[in-house]
Amino acid sequence: MKLLVTGGAGYSGSETAQQLIEAGHSVTVFDNLSRGHRAAIPAKANFVYGDISDRVALAEIFASQKFDAVLHFAALIEAGESMKDPALYFRNNVAYTNNVIEAAVRAKCLKFVLSSTAAIFAASDEPLREDSMIEPANVYGENKLIIETMLRWNQKIHGMRYACLRYFNACGATKDRGEDHQPESHLIPRLFYVALGQSDAATIYGTDYPTPDGTCIRDYIHIADLASAHVLAVEALNQKETLIYNLGSGVGYSVKEVLEATRAVTAHPIPAKEFPRRPGDAPRLVASSEKIRKELGWTPRYNDLKEIIASAWEWKKKNPQGYA
Repeated sequence: MKLLVTGGAGYSGSETAQQLIEAGHSVTVFDNLSRGHRAAIPAKANFVYGDISDRVALAEIFASQKFDAVLHFAALIEAGESMKDPALYFRNNVAYTNNVIEAAVRAKCLKFVLSSTAAIFAASDEPLREDSMIEPANVYGENKLIIETMLRWNQKIHGMRYACLRYFNACGATKDRGEDHQPESHLIPRLFYVALGQSDAATIYGTDYPTPDGTCIRDYIHIADLASAHVLAVEALNQKETLIYNLGSGVGYSVKEVLEATRAVTAHPIPAKEFPRRPGDAPRLVASSEKIRKELGWTPRYNDLKEIIASAWEWKKKNPQGYA
């Protein structure tokens, strides 16, 4: 298939683009490089510099060739930032995604895979299933929920086939790709900053949550496994009209557990400072991937947290300044 990957220079999008190419598909990456990296884009992908805010540029990219599907990763992803500047997030994530959907519909490109989030769900003591209670704790989660609704209506009205993949805390690294956000707010790479002497101490936001050790509990999924799920989903849209899947291990780890695992992997004490809760952090979000395993045969290769952290650590040691 000929595929357009928006945000294909980012952490999740670039690895998905690579696996799509390895699966035999033709890939065009559309990215403004504001939070992605040119070096992360696969060498065999066609790269078009552009912004999803630009309706003319989107029309031109869809006119340049007949795409079979869009995989949409272009988004701002920081839950904390979304609670400080909701207008920025609604504009970038909702309004600009609508530009992409509209351009795809006009070009008769009626297959769409959304990189969504488990942040659409209410916190739960049980692994989240696709029919779990919906109640975003932050603006970012609300953004993705709105986009899922937009896709549902475009399916009803225009016949757009779509898949929504909901996950939390993509992490880990492959040989060529690792996590490098600017600024970095994700837990594991920030712990590496301390282990590499780039920061004095780790930060823990909130130790009074209703969890065993008082810190937030999350699911962690290796970036390679996340990408493989997107590959399966876009291919499955040839047979199915709508796919909604949660991605995760079904096992949650608290912030303190991730800290201890990272200390073990890096052999560094990684001192930590505790701060009050941040707005928008739910106590526990852990996804069950039973449905996608059963329906698409998705089988994650990485199930051990220390193994995932170790893969990220190897990449970070080789690239202490990230892609720079």
